[in-house]
Amino acid sequence: MKNILVLCTGNSCRSQMAHGYLKAMQNGKAKIYSAGIETHGLNPGAVAIMKEDGIDISKHTSNNVDEYDGISWDYIITVCDHARENCPYIPSKMAKRIHHNFFDPSKVQGTEEEKHAAFLKARNEIRNFCKGFIEKEFN
Repeated sequence: MKNILVLCTGNSCRSQMAHGYLKAMQNGKAKIYSAGIETHGLNPGAVAIMKEDGIDISKHTSNNVDEYDGISWDYIITVCDHARENCPYIPSKMAKRIHHNFFDPSKVQGTEEEKHAAFLKARNEIRNFCKGFIEKEFN
């Protein structure tokens, strides 16, 4: 079984959404983990937008990357530039490193409709990325 780490700055939003999709899509072929270089807690907007698509991430926790020391990674996916540039060294000779900087919906200010639209945009981009990743790497 493969080990996949999804890494973001605070492990509250984008990495959590990717974790949810990868877990739902991988059909028992991988263990999915998500972490941040910091921990910011689970973003309620991310939980709500994922629920709209039938994925429950409400029981996820915001974890620091250091908590997973010793795991042999097959894939390390960074989902924001900040995490890619500031991530502590993760020793893994085997890991395939993949980077995609997703738009951060948690930074959007405005009406509830504008915030919802931002989370929807990010969620759909992340879902499409995860689908493509699974198709490429596991089929």
